[in-house]
Amino acid sequence: MKLVFLGPPGAGKGTQAGDVARHFGVPHISTGDMFRAAIGGRTPTGLRAKAFIDAGELVPDAVVIDMVRERLAQDDCANGYLLDGFPRTVEQADALADIAGPDRVVYIAVADQPLLKRLTGRRVCADCKGTFHISRLADEKVCPDCGGALIHRSDDQEETIKARLAAYHSQTSPLIDYYKDKGILRTVDGAMAQDQVRVQILAALESEA
Repeated sequence: MKLVFLGPPGAGKGTQAGDVARHFGVPHISTGDMFRAAIGGRTPTGLRAKAFIDAGELVPDAVVIDMVRERLAQDDCANGYLLDGFPRTVEQADALADIAGPDRVVYIAVADQPLLKRLTGRRVCADCKGTFHISRLADEKVCPDCGGALIHRSDDQEETIKARLAAYHSQTSPLIDYYKDKGILRTVDGAMAQDQVRVQILAALESEA
C-alpha cells in the first residue's frame, strides 16, 4: 500500500506513521530522515541538496522530488511506502503522482488552538532527549526520567508555531481538496488520544488494504 500522511505541525503524523507503516509492512519515509540518509550516503541528489543547505538556502522542489524518486526506487518500497512530510505543495503532489502516486492519503485533522496548546507545552530534556508535556509534569524544569534540565525549544515558542501553521495553511492545506477530489482522502480526528487516533487510521485503511 502506498500512503501519504497529511496534517499540521504537531498533529502527530510521525508518531502514528511509524506504527501504521509497520502494520502494513512498508517503510516509513519522513522527509527529514530521507534528507539525512541521502546527504550522509553522499548520493548525487544528497550532495545537491547539501550544497543548498550549506548556503543557507531552501532546497528547490526539483531536488526534493529527485530525492523522493531515488528513495522510492529502493527495494524496500517494492510493496509500497508511507510518506510523512512529502508532498507539501500541489506541485509536489503532481510530481509524486508521476513517480508512484498514493493509494490512500490520511489527513490527521487538528484545529490550531489545540495544536498551540500541545506544542507550546512541549519540553525536551537536555540530557536524555526525552520529550514531555507540562500538563503531565510535576516540575516543568526537571526531567522525570533522568533529572536533567528540561528545555523549551525555540521551535516550540508560540510565535514560531504560529508562523509554521500559517505556512502550512497557505502551502499544504490545499492538498486536502486535491486528494479529496481524487477520492483517496481519509480524515481522522487528531485531537483524540494517541491510541484512539491509531485505531481510526487503521479502521479507515484496513477495509481497503
